[in-house]
Amino acid sequence: MDIYGLIGYPLGHSFSISYFNEKFQNEGIDAVYNNFEIPTIEDFPEVVDTNPDLRGLNVTIPYKEQVIKYLDELSPEAQAIGAVNVIKVTRRGKKNTLKGFNSDVIGFTKSIEPLLKSCHKKALLLGTGGASKAVDYGLRSLGLKTLKVSRTNKHPAITYEDVTPKMVKDYNVIVNCTPVGMYPHADECPRLPYEAMDSNTLLYDLLYNPDETLFMKKGKAQGATVKNGLEMLLLQAFESWRFWNQQD
Repeated sequence: MDIYGLIGYPLGHSFSISYFNEKFQNEGIDAVYNNFEIPTIEDFPEVVDTNPDLRGLNVTIPYKEQVIKYLDELSPEAQAIGAVNVIKVTRRGKKNTLKGFNSDVIGFTKSIEPLLKSCHKKALLLGTGGASKAVDYGLRSLGLKTLKVSRTNKHPAITYEDVTPKMVKDYNVIVNCTPVGMYPHADECPRLPYEAMDSNTLLYDLLYNPDETLFMKKGKAQGATVKNGLEMLLLQAFESWRFWNQQD
């Protein structure tokens, strides 16, 4: 039986395990999807070595960047983005070849593109991690100028204190790439001047639990268009399966 799985920490709310195991059952695929909750990236080689039937992995917070040093090869997108969320495991004899891909960028781009209007030329990205890197790459490929927002001074990112009402009018696409507002902390949201938002504002939250985060609610109250990350998640899961099964 082939094994697929997810590495990250913590993994209590994982969507992938139920999605893929249901897919395997419905389509008669002789495979299982497991969560591999590893408290440190140094435990990653053990996951590969102790599961000889492992064929593929998804990667989530906080390892999308840290896992790269363990991989043999990267797709051009993963190389350019500097973050990986899909690993294909190819076994030839006793040798494993690990290739990293990024399906986040495909899922995100396909999901947000239908919502973009001619007034959407600049985007604020909340967060600077692996997901933010994929979103940045995707938005720039769609022709938008991007600026990242960080809790701390991380040049060239700005801090939340730097985000003015005028900037929100100018950078009217705002993507939350952080876990702020995720269940069970649904009463939290990124610190932004929501009062400056209007019907030209597009808020996209990579989170999907809860369905409508406080970030989305506060923007919606000002007339903004809002969307959560569920469709992106479904699209990137579909792409993961395609990467795992494509011929080298």
